[in-house]
Amino acid sequence: MATVPANCPCDSGLTYDTCCGQLHRGETTATTAERLMRSRYSAFALHDEAYLFRTWHPSTRPASIPLDRRVRWLSLEIIGRTGGTVLVNKGTVEFRAHWRGPHGAIGEQHENSRFVREGGTWFYLGTV
Repeated sequence: MATVPANCPCDSGLTYDTCCGQLHRGETTATTAERLMRSRYSAFALHDEAYLFRTWHPSTRPASIPLDRRVRWLSLEIIGRTGGTVLVNKGTVEFRAHWRGPHGAIGEQHENSRFVREGGTWFYLGTV
C-alpha cells in the first residue's frame, strides 16, 4: 500500500484515518453504496489491492486485481446515485475519477457502478 496521506483521497474533507482508513483497516464497514465507492477509490489511490478484492462481490470478482502503480489518482467527483442507502440493498454510483499516468498523461475514468448489500456488507458488482 502507498504512503497514507493526511487528507482522505476520496475528497470527503475528512482525514484518511477518520474516513476511508477505518474501512480499509476493517474497523467498520460502509453504510451506503456511495461510502463503499469512495473507499474503493481511496484503495485505488493507495494501491490497496486486498481491500479492492474483499469488497468486490464474489460473483463478479476477477482472480486478481493488479494495479498500475505509475497511475496517480488525483480527485473524485460524484455525479449521481440511485438507491444504495441504509434502507435499500441495491444501488448505483456514477462518478468521474481523475488520474495522471506515466509520461504526464492525464485522464478520467467515468463509470456508473453497481453495488449490492448482502448480510449487512456492501459489495461492488461492476458497471451498469
